[in-house]
Amino acid sequence: MGPTFLPRLVNGPFADPALFVPFRHENRALLFDLGDICALAPRDILKITHVFVTHTHMDHFIGFDHMLRILLGRDKELHLFGPQGFLDNLSSKLSGYCWNLVENYQNRFVLHATELHPTRSLYCRFPCHKGFHADGPIQEQPFDGTVLAEPEMTIRAAHLDHGIPVLAFCLSERFHIHIVKTALDRLQLPPGPWINRFKSLLYADADPETPIDVPTTADENEPIRYTVGKLEETITRISPGQRLAYIADAAGTKENEEKMITLAKGVDHLFVEAAFSEEHRDMALQKNHLTACQAGRLARICGVNQYTLFHHSPRYTDHTEILEQEAKAAFMGERDQSVPVARRSP
Repeated sequence: MGPTFLPRLVNGPFADPALFVPFRHENRALLFDLGDICALAPRDILKITHVFVTHTHMDHFIGFDHMLRILLGRDKELHLFGPQGFLDNLSSKLSGYCWNLVENYQNRFVLHATELHPTRSLYCRFPCHKGFHADGPIQEQPFDGTVLAEPEMTIRAAHLDHGIPVLAFCLSERFHIHIVKTALDRLQLPPGPWINRFKSLLYADADPETPIDVPTTADENEPIRYTVGKLEETITRISPGQRLAYIADAAGTKENEEKMITLAKGVDHLFVEAAFSEEHRDMALQKNHLTACQAGRLARICGVNQYTLFHHSPRYTDHTEILEQEAKAAFMGERDQSVPVARRSP
């Protein structure tokens, strides 16, 4: 069985940013950024439980309306996270529509929105049946960088500078559970929902003696009872968890670089913007974006196994190879000394 997370960019490198991360063998997905997501099938949008928005520039947030349209009238709890000002931006989006009929919906759809500041978070609930008016006062809590903590994974955020505060994110699987197919075959155990329950117990550090009933492929009426510890010993291989980072729209400054390295150090896959060529480095700094060289250098310093460039300026539509080549040269260390990280003038 392969990796838990199957990330893919929703659009090409010149279109709106959005990273779709479905879970293998689960009816669940995450979304990083909310640009145009019309390329996502409705069945995929319905899998999304959490959306992590870097900032609310139009190309990173215009997909919210499409998502809202798909989810209306359904039993759904959707969690959204964004930087400073996010609650006002979201509330303004919602107040742009008339909601006089939603009280008749039998299903209950609720938005849970969290605005992240460097040291605190602000949370508000927006129920559909109340016309998406805020349900109660804003709740404030301390924030230490951890956006989401579940038994099997965590998501952390860093605040970067893009002329406005923006967020970058890192998704970390706690550890990876590989189910050995040959072991299943030997014990005549079929794949099925019981495997997800078994994995949940492992992530929850369940007592090894916890019983779990497992169906078999043999002609038997009753499932076989195993313990969590016995199954872990016989059908699994535990390995380091999968990690990926998502960085979009950040000025190529030393301060940003230090934060990005701290966030993305050692990830398996880095999704990183590369808006401009090094030839247009001054323009990149003026517009608060990374160059392809800076993106490749960041990937090298972080020691990533793989990186994916996206969010290119349209000026390179016919010359994408320029950005790829510059990033690759920096990743291989060929341009590290000649192209330092940009610094803002005092």
